[in-house]
Amino acid sequence: MTTDGAGGTGNEDHVPTIASLSRRVIGSFGTIVGRVSSLVVPPALLRWVAGIDVATATGSAAVDVPDHATTLLLRGDKRELIVMGPRTRAAYHVGAPDQSCVRVRLRPGRAQALLGRPLRDLTDRVLTLRELPGLDVDRFAADPIAALEEALADRPEPPERPEAAARLLAGATVATTAARLHLSERRLHALFTAGTGLSPKQFARIDRVRTVLAADAGRWSDIAATAGYYDQSHMTAEFRHFMGVPPAAFTAGRRPAATVCTA
Repeated sequence: MTTDGAGGTGNEDHVPTIASLSRRVIGSFGTIVGRVSSLVVPPALLRWVAGIDVATATGSAAVDVPDHATTLLLRGDKRELIVMGPRTRAAYHVGAPDQSCVRVRLRPGRAQALLGRPLRDLTDRVLTLRELPGLDVDRFAADPIAALEEALADRPEPPERPEAAARLLAGATVATTAARLHLSERRLHALFTAGTGLSPKQFARIDRVRTVLAADAGRWSDIAATAGYYDQSHMTAEFRHFMGVPPAAFTAGRRPAATVCTA
C-alpha cells in the first residue's frame, strides 16, 4: 500500500479511475462539465485554432483545469465576447443550468496576433471585449466556424516561433528548446511570454499536469515517468500545486469545494 501524500491510500500506486476521468476531460479544453459538443476545426482555421466547442452547464460541479492556451469565449445568454488568458490553477465551480457558451482555444502565439497586444498581462485574467475586428458576434453564436473563417481570412500569417517553442517544450528543456530555435534563453523567455502569457517553464509545468489528466489507467509511477516528472513524488507535488489536491484524491472525487458562478 502507498499513500497519495494527503491521507489517501491505494493498491500499490495503481490508478483505478484515471481512464474514466480522461473520458470526461472534454477535447483539448481541459474542462470537466455537463454537456459539450466539439466541432471539427476546418483546415483553413488550423493555423489559428486548436479546438472549438459549445459547452452547456447542467448545474453540477465543473472543473476548469490549468490551461496554457488563451481562449475566446462567447456567452450565449449575454452575447458577451470574452478572452480568457492562460489558467495556472484549477477552478472548481457550479454554473447555472442550461447556460451555454462557444469556446475557441487558440494556438500558442495566435492570440497575440489576433488581439494585437502581448499576452503577458492576461495570465489568470478574464477580459470582456467590446468587439473583435472582423468578427460578427451574432454570426459567431449561430455558426462559429463560418464566422471565424470570415474574420481570419485576410489576417496575415501569425508568428511561428511561439508554437514551435511550445511543441519543443513538451519534451525538451528550456535550454534545449532555445538552442534548437537558435535563440538565447533570455530571448526565448521574452518572445514566449509575450506570445503566450506564460514563461517557457510555466508552460512546460502546465503541459505535464495536463498529460497526467489525460493519461490512461495505470500506475502513478508510470504516468509520472511518461509525463516527464523526476518521480512519483515530484508529480504529486506538482499536481497538488495546480489542482489543489493530490492526483489520487482528485480521481476519487475528493476535490476542493465548488463555488457558484454568479457573473
